[in-house]
Amino acid sequence: MKKYILRGKKPTRHGFGEELALLGEKNDKIVVLGADVTGSVMTSFFKEKHPERFISLGIAEQNATTVATGLALCGKIPFFSTYATFSTFRNADQIRISVCYNNANVKIAGAHAGLTVGPDGATHQALEDIALMRSLPNMTVVVPCDYVQARKATAAIAEIQGPAYIRLSRSEVPLFTEETSKFEIGKADVLQDGDDVAIVACGTMVWEALLAAEILFEQHKIKATVINNHTIKPLDEKTLIAAAKKCGAFVTAEEHQVYGGMGSAVAELLAQKHPIYMEIIGIQDSFGESGAPHELLEKYGLTANDIVKSALKVIERKKNN
Repeated sequence: MKKYILRGKKPTRHGFGEELALLGEKNDKIVVLGADVTGSVMTSFFKEKHPERFISLGIAEQNATTVATGLALCGKIPFFSTYATFSTFRNADQIRISVCYNNANVKIAGAHAGLTVGPDGATHQALEDIALMRSLPNMTVVVPCDYVQARKATAAIAEIQGPAYIRLSRSEVPLFTEETSKFEIGKADVLQDGDDVAIVACGTMVWEALLAAEILFEQHKIKATVINNHTIKPLDEKTLIAAAKKCGAFVTAEEHQVYGGMGSAVAELLAQKHPIYMEIIGIQDSFGESGAPHELLEKYGLTANDIVKSALKVIERKKNN
């Protein structure tokens, strides 16, 4: 079993902000729009280096999205970032009609996503944004697992043509992917190889999936495939179907509602192409609350131990049917 080394912790929003500032040096078509939380979402890095290409729209997210669309249709590559609750749901109409209907080259970053926003509480914990954004035509949806991958994902969405959404964490998350590892939109990363069960995770849950695989092997002699499914749309159908055929049982894990998220996307694929036994780990149809990130993950069942329990359950289902 491959061991992944924890090299500290960093928020994925920092990777996004630092890479965006670097991209601005390489491409003068990139412009950034802010919504009064520049320092929180780390677009302040771009603002410091390229103030002439930074536009503050204030607390006017819908307006910012419309302005970004206009800039895109004029040949620019606009990035708009604020908290995920605001950059998606407050903007739903503008994203659907202005951005996606026009297939405009707008890049939207949703920072402070998931439960690990922590003390900000339910109003600021985006737990439904993947469901909304993946349902929109022309939209690419990416959820990087750590700081390094957030940098690569930011560069990747800048290169593709068309709307894209990148989901980012507020809190520090484990840093474990390598600078040399490849990142490709629509191509999932197989981090561990096994044939008993596949654990498919995105974002902060990828590290928990790796810990779960270690527990499963050490305590139960179960070999798990672990897949970092960083691109929710388009899904890597080839890799997921191959894992389904090999393992016959899946556990998906995400910091998002169980309805409409990454697990739903995987289930939709497998139901049509290769049905298998599945367990979906996520928020069980509830809002979050204020608390420390690790306490919230434990309370809402989003830890390595919860993944282990679901893996044992789905393996049992596979054996008995």
